Amino acid sequence: MRSASDLTARARIRDAALARFGADGVAGTSVRAVAADVGVSPGLVLHHFGSKEGLRQACDDHVLEAIRSGGDDGTAALAEALQAATPVRRYLARAFLDGSSAASALFDEIVEHTEEWLAEGEREGWVHAAADTRARAVVYVSWLLAPLVLGDHVGRLLDGDAAETATAVRGARAGLEMLTNGLFADDRWLKAYSAIGEREAGR
Repeated sequence: MRSASDLTARARIRDAALARFGADGVAGTSVRAVAADVGVSPGLVLHHFGSKEGLRQACDDHVLEAIRSGGDDGTAALAEALQAATPVRRYLARAFLDGSSAASALFDEIVEHTEEWLAEGEREGWVHAAADTRARAVVYVSWLLAPLVLGDHVGRLLDGDAAETATAVRGARAGLEMLTNGLFADDRWLKAYSAIGEREAGR
């Protein structure tokens, strides 16, 4: 049985690892560096997590749980996490870039929730119908997460850190403006890509 102080130490180590992994990546982070950030010995980190891989898994599980805590509306929980300058945001960026198993699981879950959410929007009349609802959900989630993996470029061109709230909201508002009001004034590009899709399907 772990004492309350043990559980607190475990959470502090996990949170420090979350920040380190988000900043330097898993490969660039050592157990010793995480221990130093918390002010404990590397041995205590290994006592709680077994290895650096065990520590990374604990971080993955923590982030997944944070998103899942939104219940059926996981998209809203994700949006809330992405709007704040949190270690979770930076950790997600690294996880998607590094291709962890938890990042893949998280992406799949978000797409599933988003597809259901958009389908509900269709039924209620605040979302337009789509020919391919699965592709719509995948693309929507990809757009939502793109600033994470392109953070340096997004921040450079929007004059701020992409992990900071002001920059994230600026980009999100521009995206929502396009999705709400539309971007193109006619359907020439839609027709062009539809024709390509039809040709490919006929092969």
